[in-house]
Amino acid sequence: MNLNLQGKRALVCGSTQGIGRAAAVELALLGAEVTLLARNPERLAATRDQLDASHGQKHHWAAADFANVSSVSEAGRTLIESGRQFHILINNTGGPPGGTAIDAAPEAYLAAFNAHLLCNQILAQAVVPAMKQAKYGRIVNVLSTSVKAPIPNLGVSNTIRGAVASWAKTLAGELGPYGITVNNVLPGYTSTDRLGALATGRAQKAGTSKEQVEKEWLATIPAGRFGTPEELGAAIAFLCTPAAAYINGINLPVDGGRLQSL
Repeated sequence: MNLNLQGKRALVCGSTQGIGRAAAVELALLGAEVTLLARNPERLAATRDQLDASHGQKHHWAAADFANVSSVSEAGRTLIESGRQFHILINNTGGPPGGTAIDAAPEAYLAAFNAHLLCNQILAQAVVPAMKQAKYGRIVNVLSTSVKAPIPNLGVSNTIRGAVASWAKTLAGELGPYGITVNNVLPGYTSTDRLGALATGRAQKAGTSKEQVEKEWLATIPAGRFGTPEELGAAIAFLCTPAAAYINGINLPVDGGRLQSL
């Protein structure tokens, strides 16, 4: 199986923690040169230094705030103008706050649309020309199992994740002839800071404990445990390899079997 990413360059968003950081590590392990993109320069530099110390390649970082479309646009333009050409793009940023769909302000939908779909579009437009030239491209979007089955009390997230999934499926058809694949990875309950924050918020609203909420979630997972960022990172990295060249336009749940849909 060809998992070799030597000579490939990857741009990984939200890559200083959680699933994004795990994806960056896995891509580096497979030989890719990684550019980290997130909003905190200190954490970016520290993560880059850790990658450099652990792997033979020279890695890079750039700062951008996904709550600000102009910031992401400027970062993408600067990276391309610096001469860096990317073969891999991992779109990943923190999900919107919890809450019901009916109670969400219109501004909450707009902010999530900007942070997820518009920023993804901006970065895809920045990197796709070089992917076409190389006849090799991998775009992987980190979404949610809500793409297949909406999750209660995540109204804004459910809505915007679905929009991004449809965008990705459309791109997969447009870019497939150029050797570029576009896929979505759908994390289930994964041990990240976001999961902890969601559990705390759910507990406060229900008048119960965080531990009780997590126990109820665990009861829905056949694997009997939460996933790890490293397991998600491995799935993301595989979709970026030559071995995954004929996988295009899919939604891949990584959820321990929780989803009941096919």
